Amino acid sequence: MQPVAEIDALLAGVPLPVLLIGPDERVVAANAAARNLFGAALVGRHHALSFRHPDVLAAIARARLGEPQKVRVARPGAAHDAVYDVSVTPGPQGVLCAFEDRSAEEQMDQMRRDFVANVSHELRTPLTALLGFIETLQGPARNDAAARERFLAIMSREAERMARLVRDLLHLSRVEAEERVRPSDEIDLAQLVRATTAGLRPMAEAAKVTIRLEGADAPQVVHADHDQMTQVLTNLIENAVKYGSPPGSEVRVSLSQETGLLGPKLRLTVADQGEGIDPLHIPRLTERFYRVDGHRSREKGGTGLGLAIVKHIVNRHRGRLIIDSEKGKGSRFSVILPLGRF
Repeated sequence: MQPVAEIDALLAGVPLPVLLIGPDERVVAANAAARNLFGAALVGRHHALSFRHPDVLAAIARARLGEPQKVRVARPGAAHDAVYDVSVTPGPQGVLCAFEDRSAEEQMDQMRRDFVANVSHELRTPLTALLGFIETLQGPARNDAAARERFLAIMSREAERMARLVRDLLHLSRVEAEERVRPSDEIDLAQLVRATTAGLRPMAEAAKVTIRLEGADAPQVVHADHDQMTQVLTNLIENAVKYGSPPGSEVRVSLSQETGLLGPKLRLTVADQGEGIDPLHIPRLTERFYRVDGHRSREKGGTGLGLAIVKHIVNRHRGRLIIDSEKGKGSRFSVILPLGRF
């Protein structure tokens, strides 16, 4: 058998967690990645004390009989399970075990599955409604003018809902594709805030909500994408008016400068006077299709993608999105952007 020092030197050059189990079923050698994964006291212990997954133990037992094995196992973690492909190879020195982390791939696969399921769910309801009304108009309501007008109005609303969903999906895809490309244009965010709120005032007035501006008189120049920052403002203000503000209340849009460890910052805040959001929901608000009140959101034309789009745009601008809310005291959505070059 090779000296342990030589085996250690060989394993040290492998980037994956790798360990060698000797004929006495104890761990003979392990590289730094394996010790980080299973603990510093790994070497010298019986292998079953370090990894107790039955599939791994069975694979090691079969490999000791000369049969190479490969198994996929999940290891519980704080945020999510870590998934590993474990290759178990017999050899003259013992059994070599290599652990390849597949967690990122598993998460991406799960995200894709969830995304397809969510899009299918969001499209199924309006499509079912459209098909049902078309069938009715072709049959029993063919000559009923009143029913035809009512059904056509509903069909138009459902078609608009699907169009909004497709539009937001395209926006989200475009934003994600550009997320690593820093914007280079200089824009006056104060002027942009004034123009955007002016365009949204008719919508707010229809909901009997007042939009109040603060700190948007003097120019506030930042490096940003004009269209994307318009979308951030529009999404945040529309959300505040539609979901966070009862009739007679106001939405406050403010700009202010502040200092930070990495230089001066510009804070854009959209605050409402609504019922607030339960803290349980806040960490998930920027997830795709996540809604605090799904029925209410769909009734008002929401797609569940607005805050996800905002998050990705803010990330592209090397900023931060901060959500503060308290039940009964309204919600505050703050976007903090670096001033000057970043």
